[in-house]
Amino acid sequence: MGGAAGLIDRVSYALQRNEDPVTERDRLTRFETALLPHLDAAYDLARWLTRDDRDADDVVQEAYLRALRFIDGLRGDDGRAWLLTIVRRTCYTWLARQRDARQTALVAVDDQPDDASPNPEALLIQHADRTLVRSAIQALPLEFREVLVLRELENLSYKEIAAVVDVPLGTVMSRLARARERLHRDLVRRVSRGGS
Repeated sequence: MGGAAGLIDRVSYALQRNEDPVTERDRLTRFETALLPHLDAAYDLARWLTRDDRDADDVVQEAYLRALRFIDGLRGDDGRAWLLTIVRRTCYTWLARQRDARQTALVAVDDQPDDASPNPEALLIQHADRTLVRSAIQALPLEFREVLVLRELENLSYKEIAAVVDVPLGTVMSRLARARERLHRDLVRRVSRGGS
């Protein structure tokens, strides 16, 4: 990913093009304070939704520029749910444009083992398990994949997920339950077939 420094440079340039410097400096400070700490979460969500590292970079950059443009609409100091809503909507816009253009590839995410020095057999099994789970998550329909990623990988509350996805709380719980059930069924099926 391009990183926070490149993003701040692009944002600073965008801010210099208009308005009062004091107001713009305040907006930039608020942007940096409320939204930059969530850059990894934004990227993770975009990565899971687009299924591609480079596309996720593009989506996150566009989402952050949108967030900057509408930073005055942020209520409160915790911008995580607000930002992830923008990332999600930016992903959906991007996916709609890309739907017929090409198939995206699954690129592996960090596969660093938690144990400092496991044996090669353990590493192979751990990698196979991660690959199996990652593949099963990628196979979920988008509406199930997004709530599962937001809950299990980004640790958002049901209420925060409802705000990000813009659906009622009951719908979040229903989608999450169905996503977990489908994931479980798919993993059982894959394991019984030998991991394929």
